[in-house]
Amino acid sequence: MMPSQSLPEFTTHLDDSSVHYTEAGTGDVVLLIHGSLCDYRYWRWQIPTLSPSYRVVAPSLRGFWPEAFQREDARFSIEQHAEDMLAFARHIGQEQPVHILGHSRGAHVALEMACAGPELVRSLTLADPGFRIGGEPSSPSVHTRVAALLDRGEIEQGLSEFVDTVNGPGTWRQMVGWFKTMVKDNAYTLLSQIREVDLSIDLARARQLRHPILLVGGANSPARYGSRLDALEKALDCVSRVTIPHASHGMNLANPKAFNQALVDFFGTMTSP
Repeated sequence: MMPSQSLPEFTTHLDDSSVHYTEAGTGDVVLLIHGSLCDYRYWRWQIPTLSPSYRVVAPSLRGFWPEAFQREDARFSIEQHAEDMLAFARHIGQEQPVHILGHSRGAHVALEMACAGPELVRSLTLADPGFRIGGEPSSPSVHTRVAALLDRGEIEQGLSEFVDTVNGPGTWRQMVGWFKTMVKDNAYTLLSQIREVDLSIDLARARQLRHPILLVGGANSPARYGSRLDALEKALDCVSRVTIPHASHGMNLANPKAFNQALVDFFGTMTSP
């Protein structure tokens, strides 16, 4: 166990912003990209397991804690976050390819990174991707309703609705204190995500990827995530897939032992470049 408050924080400066991150270990770089309402603290159960064999680096994306946006901001976007993380990957990896893992919205950032900067990618892991696939019917978005609740100061209700929508009913009520604190710290980032509701990925572009790819899903995750993993598995080359038992969307927290082992097994199939 590694409490979030024990994670060392580092800061590096990009052209127009700073990246706050934590890291541990040495070896090939594993870059962990968090999803909505999270930050580098989200990976507290992965860092101790992976760091004995890898240099594990977990950043907070632009606009998230500890410099969380409190209002809608045009600098908050998948494209901007992917651009930031490519620059960050070049910095920490010294232009060498890195293993990239993205969860939920972070999987969209990770996939965009791989498409835009394939030379910087050693492998790609997509855990319960939050993106729509081109041609997939749109579904009602929770973002507008949650934004209205946040505007009225009903933060707990808004966050409860969002977390239960992406994970399953009753999830927020069962969440532990540190997780709720993290989510509240990042609550107002949802105001900027409203502009992303209709975004989708182009499978034709993703098919150009030639990296080893691991697709990870939670056994109890909402069905939309599984359908996206199905489509990606059919469309992409060099793909492996695992399902984490006894876990929903937050699989790395609900069943970290199985999640971490899946990563160790996947990375172990590759030698250093």
